[in-house]
Amino acid sequence: MSGGVYGGDEVGAIIFDNGHQSLRVGYGGEDSPKAEIPTSLGVWEDATENSDSNHVGKKRYNIDVTAIQVRRKDMEIVSLMKDGMIEDWDMFERLAEYTYKQRLHALSEHHPILMTECPWNTRVKREKLLELMFEKFNVPAMYICKNAVLAAYANGRSTAMVVDSGATHTSAVPVHDGYVITQGIVKSPLGGDFITMQCRQFFEEKNIELVPACLVASKDAIREREVPRWIRKSGSQPTASWLSYMVRELLQDFQMNCLQVSDSPYDEDVANALPMKHFEFPTGYNDDYGSVRLMIPEALFDPSNVKGVGASILGVGPLVTTSVGMCDMDIRPSLYGSVVVTGGNSCLQGFSDRLNRDLATKTPPSMRLKIISANSSSERRYGAWIGGSILSSLGSFQQMWLSRQEYEESGKIILDKCA
Repeated sequence: MSGGVYGGDEVGAIIFDNGHQSLRVGYGGEDSPKAEIPTSLGVWEDATENSDSNHVGKKRYNIDVTAIQVRRKDMEIVSLMKDGMIEDWDMFERLAEYTYKQRLHALSEHHPILMTECPWNTRVKREKLLELMFEKFNVPAMYICKNAVLAAYANGRSTAMVVDSGATHTSAVPVHDGYVITQGIVKSPLGGDFITMQCRQFFEEKNIELVPACLVASKDAIREREVPRWIRKSGSQPTASWLSYMVRELLQDFQMNCLQVSDSPYDEDVANALPMKHFEFPTGYNDDYGSVRLMIPEALFDPSNVKGVGASILGVGPLVTTSVGMCDMDIRPSLYGSVVVTGGNSCLQGFSDRLNRDLATKTPPSMRLKIISANSSSERRYGAWIGGSILSSLGSFQQMWLSRQEYEESGKIILDKCA
């Protein structure tokens, strides 16, 4: 440490990319995260007796994919995130401790840390994060950066319109010269969880029982659409939140394997002409799926036909055009010229092509439209993390770190350096 500036060349920075569904974490300079850990934890109370022989509940946590799968009769699955922001700080602290010890095998005081945040994160939450990392984890330096800006960097852009479709929402965020234009952010509550809910409704209507694999002891091989013959694992009855989480995992598997976005607005005849996809459930029930593969994800682009969705909710295409319209005239051409697609939902087959088609009809003829979508699904899924990895290893970024010394001298005011 010289002159209060953190020189982070000798040790690799650690990148924490917090999403509603999972935390992606790894070392700066690498091309993909080292670990992806669910941000939903298993929580239960362990009764411990104190000196007055009163039973006092001590909270216990199960963290990470394998531990969550373990069934306990009183374990609830709770998410520590809400609307893309950290809601439960105690759980976040546990998750960070676990990540350092078990997944990175690193000491927090040895590595600077780059945290991502959603563009609408509040000042109070940013200050709380800064305080937690410096006071509890003793990090030598840290920086907090907007995930949309990092997703743009990951695709080689400092000015872009970032379309991020994740678990809880889809957002269009304009980024200009590495800064988010806050008045241009447009959000829709339709995301991966909404698609999962649509899948669940479809299977319930068809009377297909959704049983997660961890509850199936054995099953018989059966023909298509035959009633499944299987045996349930013995053990205590799990909580509703645990069961719901496990069923969601099963439905997400169906989403990734079977769903596809139609190139043009949904048309049943076109959908029926496409090849069907086969899917087998953990109970052994199996079937081929045709038009429903395109019908369910259609809600992201055209929510008008979906029951229970208000008319005010925009599809992905209108999100982008509305957002661009709220920005300054001078930068609109450069936003249309680099529309960056990122987030877990963008891995759905045909997502970028459909967005391109929807926008091509709405873009003013004087502007050139370009959709930038990374070739591999993992690059789209981890866009913000990859941007953080690139940024933290740039020589020019090293003087941007908020060092421990600056924090001790000036306190939370140093957050103003994080744009």
